[in-house]
Amino acid sequence: MPWLMKAEPDSRIVKGKDVKFSVDDFEALGTSPWDGVRNHEAKNIMKDKMKLGDQVLFYHSNCKVPGVYAIAEVAQEGYPDHTAWDPAHPYYDPKSTEASPTWYMVSVRFKRRLANPVTLAGIKALVSHPAPPAAVGYIGADGLGAIRRMALVNRGRLSVQPVEQDAFEAIVALGETGGLEEPAATGKKRKADDGVGQAEETVDTKAKRTAKGEAKTQANGRASNKGGDEAEKREAITKKARSEAPAAGTRRSARKR
Repeated sequence: MPWLMKAEPDSRIVKGKDVKFSVDDFEALGTSPWDGVRNHEAKNIMKDKMKLGDQVLFYHSNCKVPGVYAIAEVAQEGYPDHTAWDPAHPYYDPKSTEASPTWYMVSVRFKRRLANPVTLAGIKALVSHPAPPAAVGYIGADGLGAIRRMALVNRGRLSVQPVEQDAFEAIVALGETGGLEEPAATGKKRKADDGVGQAEETVDTKAKRTAKGEAKTQANGRASNKGGDEAEKREAITKKARSEAPAAGTRRSARKR
């Protein structure tokens, strides 16, 4: 059975260590243990379900352009994740021990890059169509239906996911042949696809927010100036009235005479 496995390609420091793992890192390493997973559903998949030789879609997550970038395969079936026992490791878990391990992992072997990365934005645009667009008609209705049912589309946060064979073949075909529609930027905030990353503010959104703030400041300034003008007028009238009125002592003197 095929699988989809996520990794973060951009630097992120956890307990003083960079946990990034990009397609470049994977290709250079060749074979890698899939350590550090601390989700029980994903752990159980690696421990009990992933088998030697199973195909894997390697996915960039928590980045500007998330998507499938390479094909890999399971090189070693589930075994205890020893990094959980290491206090210096970013994902140390004191409850997991060598005698009673909580977390498991598999080893995964890099096979090849996709010439055309299959982005999450492109997948979401694709599944919005009732039928495959002409440019990717080669995946057929079955391929589109299988992609539409992917956990990536319906349960984006899970870091290790099962993939139907038809969906795997359709994604690989899209990556090798191309033609997938990439939606234009809309100026909206990007939401993290797996719940790890933070939403980012685009240039368009920031510019609109700044312009709105400047307009509000200018309006407040005008209101403040207007208030100051009115206060000055009232003060002038008061001064004039005081200058025209006789002093209190003069009026008492007049009555005495």
